[in-house]
Amino acid sequence: MSRLEGLKADSSQFTLEGKPFRILGGSVHYFRVPRAYWEDRLLKMKACGLNTLTTYVPWNLHEPERGTFNFQDQLDLKAYVSLAAQLGLWVILRPGPYICAEWDLGGLPSWLLQDEEMQLRTTYPGFVNAVNLYFDKLISVIKPLMFEGGGPIIAVQVENEYGSFAKDDKYMPFIKNCLQSRGIKELLMTSDNWEGLRCGGVEGALKTVNLQRLSFGAIQHLADIQPQKPLMVMEYWSGWFDVWGEHHHVFYAEDMLAVVSEILDRGVSINLYMFHGGTTFGFMNGAMDFGTYKSQVTSYDYDAPLSEAGDCTPKYHHLRNLFSQYHSEHLPGVPSSPERKAYGPALIQQHLSLWDVLQFSDKPHRSDRPVNMENLPVNNNNGQSYGYTLYETTITGGGALNSRNNIRDRALVFVNRECVGCLDYKTHEVAIPDGKGERTLSFLVENCGRVNYGKALDEQRKGIVGDIVLNNTPLRGFSISCLDMKPSFIKRLTNSGQWKTDFKSHCVPGFFQARLCVDGPPKDTFVSLRSWGKGVIFVNGQNLGRYWFIGPQHFLYLPAPWLRSGENEIIVFEEQRVHDKLLFAENPDYGKAIDVYKLPFCTLL
Repeated sequence: MSRLEGLKADSSQFTLEGKPFRILGGSVHYFRVPRAYWEDRLLKMKACGLNTLTTYVPWNLHEPERGTFNFQDQLDLKAYVSLAAQLGLWVILRPGPYICAEWDLGGLPSWLLQDEEMQLRTTYPGFVNAVNLYFDKLISVIKPLMFEGGGPIIAVQVENEYGSFAKDDKYMPFIKNCLQSRGIKELLMTSDNWEGLRCGGVEGALKTVNLQRLSFGAIQHLADIQPQKPLMVMEYWSGWFDVWGEHHHVFYAEDMLAVVSEILDRGVSINLYMFHGGTTFGFMNGAMDFGTYKSQVTSYDYDAPLSEAGDCTPKYHHLRNLFSQYHSEHLPGVPSSPERKAYGPALIQQHLSLWDVLQFSDKPHRSDRPVNMENLPVNNNNGQSYGYTLYETTITGGGALNSRNNIRDRALVFVNRECVGCLDYKTHEVAIPDGKGERTLSFLVENCGRVNYGKALDEQRKGIVGDIVLNNTPLRGFSISCLDMKPSFIKRLTNSGQWKTDFKSHCVPGFFQARLCVDGPPKDTFVSLRSWGKGVIFVNGQNLGRYWFIGPQHFLYLPAPWLRSGENEIIVFEEQRVHDKLLFAENPDYGKAIDVYKLPFCTLL
């Protein structure tokens, strides 16, 4: 017996299985939540009165190298969507290929940028071919999960916020056809902010709007351009994200609740972005650039109703009270949060300098001119996607070193392994001291995160992207080492047997090892980095993400499932300033807060 019809948008109200249906949704990204906690977060969503899960799908994680796909373990999308169904949640899937999401390059794989002519998010043949191959695989995974086949997916989004990009009027029809030609028959949607609604849609897909405040009249605008259709806020921004060097954004519960109440009073469907933000582990954070490049922090707490560690915030309880009014039965009980613990200090025991570990990376690539990360002949010729790259050459004198703004995004500069300065978007010049004979000039360049929103996606190549000049003469003759710090590299480091214990000489940049002993079952914790400089932390091989003394974030979330009873190995890669121990806390410190609702909207986008 076939199921009743799926989600329909044929009148001013959605219907599902032939009955009126209000979407009360929330976004939780499976790739930002340890798999062991998926169920906890979704149960809390259900207990808050939500009926629909929305999630993006990050292409760059699922196809890290061209033609090599990963839908296993943490990236088991099928298991995640199936779990939602088991818990009684419907699903709206937002597969991209571009997702934004404060995620590196908006989820697009960096290997696309190996093509110098690449035009992302257009019908440029190189992009079209890559999307087609990816969608062949992705849709084979998700098609059995569609409502039509007995699954929970009731709608699929066509791309994401294309109205804010809008470089190619054939692009959205192409993506829509990618879905439908592969057998997707569920309701299609698009989502855009107020300004993007005008040119972000595609015929045959329901338009929805993204917003945080109602003062711009976006919902009425949506109703005017799409009469006799259900109204939906696809992204109701429950908070906001943070960037390094600025304050932590908060959106107070009473302000948020007033807007959500009004949206519901108007009969509009809603999806909370985010319901639970989670964490942008590893090197996957994006960046913004509206004239000034700003890299996003590791935490994606977002000041969401469910905190980074899965706590029910005051926002959560206010929303639960509100959403309960839209249910005829009592909501399920709220699961308790996992326990947390402030473990005792973990002392730094051993170290290896950056120069010591080069032997554990791939053989250096030699090139007369600098080569950007994406075009390095590594990772099966897919280039380097994330992390650091070391560029070295020889010089015979000193003088003015100028980057010509060709550093992406930040470089420590060394002469014979002594740091002489830092180059970034603001600082283009460093003085090189005079010296005798040939000396080694080194640039440790960090990809701090590719821009994830705006028109500059095609310009997101990283590393050194053009000439660096010394006294106006371009440098030549480079040896280039890829330091993407993948798990295999960290494992080689761990097992090297070459760690040093002489802390009188411990140098930066370098790798610093500590051990955390856990008695009994592991508990969630936060690692404090207030006394450290800038770097990355690995726990039992898992990359927890970046830290930086400029804040606002000073702690990194360490989930219990990534710890084990007994001894745990911690490796810190530190660029600048080392402390003798790592401290732990039960609660995070996101830094000095600023009220996002009181900021002009243009400062956020």
